[in-house]
Amino acid sequence: MIKSREVDVVVVGAGFAGIYMLYKLKKLGFSSRVIERGDGVGGTWHWNRYPGARCDIPSLQYSYQFDDDLQQEWEWEEKYSSQKQILEYANHVVDRFDLRNDITFNTEVQSATFNEEHGKWTVKTSDEEIVCSHCVMATGCLSQVNEPNIPGIENFKGEILHTGKWPHSDVNFEGKNVSIIGTGSSSIQSIPIIAETAKNLTVFQRTANYSIPSNNGPMDPDEEAEIKSRYKEFREENWQNGFGIAGLENELLATEAPEEETKKVFSEHWDKSGLGFLGAYADLMLDPNANEIAASFVRDKIKELVDNPETANDLCPDHTIGCKRLCVDTGYYETFNKPNVSLINIKRDPILDITENSVKTQTNEFETDMLILATGFDAMTGALTNIDITGRNGQKLSEVWANGAKSYLGLGIAGFPNLFMVTGPGSPSVLSNMLPSIEQHVEWISDCLVWMRENNKSIIESTESAEEEWMKHVKETSELTLYTTCNSWYNGSNLDGKSKTFLPYIGVPPYAEKCEEVSKTNYQGFIFDKSN
Repeated sequence: MIKSREVDVVVVGAGFAGIYMLYKLKKLGFSSRVIERGDGVGGTWHWNRYPGARCDIPSLQYSYQFDDDLQQEWEWEEKYSSQKQILEYANHVVDRFDLRNDITFNTEVQSATFNEEHGKWTVKTSDEEIVCSHCVMATGCLSQVNEPNIPGIENFKGEILHTGKWPHSDVNFEGKNVSIIGTGSSSIQSIPIIAETAKNLTVFQRTANYSIPSNNGPMDPDEEAEIKSRYKEFREENWQNGFGIAGLENELLATEAPEEETKKVFSEHWDKSGLGFLGAYADLMLDPNANEIAASFVRDKIKELVDNPETANDLCPDHTIGCKRLCVDTGYYETFNKPNVSLINIKRDPILDITENSVKTQTNEFETDMLILATGFDAMTGALTNIDITGRNGQKLSEVWANGAKSYLGLGIAGFPNLFMVTGPGSPSVLSNMLPSIEQHVEWISDCLVWMRENNKSIIESTESAEEEWMKHVKETSELTLYTTCNSWYNGSNLDGKSKTFLPYIGVPPYAEKCEEVSKTNYQGFIFDKSN
């Protein structure tokens, strides 16, 4: 029998966005329910448990800042935190603020339908219907995995694993022939670990990616203490950076620097900066000539690190550095010097099919006991379009977004009243430090709900004109940069048939200013209590 209940707000997803949204709703006196398809909190850090999984943003920045006691009491073990500790942190936050009882686990949202007569949403799961005034989609930008359609994969008799939904139990590679398809971030992080024990590791690469060494290590207690002594100022300084990340704020130009100086600066960033490598100069994502100086430096590093010249050349990307998500690694390139590791360039030697025990390419066949799919996600939109979301006039979100996702500020969607997104398409999201961006979105939504309550408004909806104007601005801003110069999951090019629209907004400070301006003008670009 289907149960039913009514709350003020349903939150979909119990990752860091859903956790903080729940915290705010409870503090503000709204009744709420969080629906989570997994058996625990943490979102991407609950699912992505592949070997070597860790954050590419320094631990002291990738954390909540809404509670000073929480900031001060939690101690990070490493400069770049592992999946394991980040998940421990998420659980600590949930239990510290007594949030767990308001989360329904192991439950997938099947549909969400707006009732125009009553101005409310009905959210359906397999065993429950929840009627609510507002829905908050905290579903994450990288949560809907991309399952590749490779001929014969259904015939494979060995283990098939996807890095985006890794088993919660230990996976044993010892003595096995392992094949991994894909060389994005999850593959780059996991390959060095898998290679330690696998009999043979065969890496099938379509597109080479740039990766910068993390130079990870134990957290420096003196550095941690120093930052915690001025945490508020530290956070504010970072938020003024275009990406909300410390280390990306250099104003010098690569094109104006002597060659020897650029080599010295890039070497310093290679040795210490991780993602901060792109902050070595201010023009790396603006000027093709500056970008090529940086790209050439990394390609030269790859050739220094990889012994086999052919393998080194195959590992050297030929696209703009940074137009795809820059990866951060620990010993990735050096791993290809091991005798049990081989690289197959599937642009040159494409995969034809998969048999019961092998991967067949055009020219070869590779015996395989375990097949790992590191094939990424239906990024930014997939988690939402996978739910049957129906707004005004019976319109489906999947149909509305069929030719490209649209939103106002990555927060609201025209035709879908009282539906909010956290870090949705059209916001900085994946081109920012996600934790501060999540907090900024949740606080904006919370403030809006309070304003509506205080002003007796029951329905909020972004206008089509505001949405169109904003997405035009997102597009124009992206075209001023080099982010649009290659195919990437930023624009949906990693999935066949997906509309190619550049989805993140570039620039944290101007975005935050725009959001503040909208709220201060009684939510300009939104309409309230629209009649049927």
